[in-house]
Amino acid sequence: MSSTDYSTTDHSRGRCFRGDMRNCCGGHWSGANILAMVAGFIIFAPLGFIVLVWTMLGRPIQEFPGWLREKWAGFSGGRTAWRYSDSENSVFNEYQQTQHDRIREIREEIRHRAEAFRQFRADARRRKERQEFEDFMASRKNNGHGES
Repeated sequence: MSSTDYSTTDHSRGRCFRGDMRNCCGGHWSGANILAMVAGFIIFAPLGFIVLVWTMLGRPIQEFPGWLREKWAGFSGGRTAWRYSDSENSVFNEYQQTQHDRIREIREEIRHRAEAFRQFRADARRRKERQEFEDFMASRKNNGHGES
């Protein structure tokens, strides 16, 4: 019996060869990412390559618009289209920027919590599967069908 644990998320083990294509090559190979990539190649080939790189970096496609908006805001000097108004009152502008920064931090915290919960669920599934397997093996030994 082998003691190799294939459930680990270690990148050095070559998940692609174990059939876990969703995490192959460290990317985020979800259905939404693949669909966005195919649509990107159909619409405009460079867009498809951008989505391919984004996917290979391990980022879900749902984060791409927000990342693009942040980069555009940095490029355009912080002036974005989604900002409602730029008043002449500098204190109000600072307050508004503080609120936007706070919202960005909350979104990042939610994203981190969601990732932690996904990991927790994966670990819980693994523990449940291990318990089921151990129960199965124990029942085989009890029935006289031990390992040969």
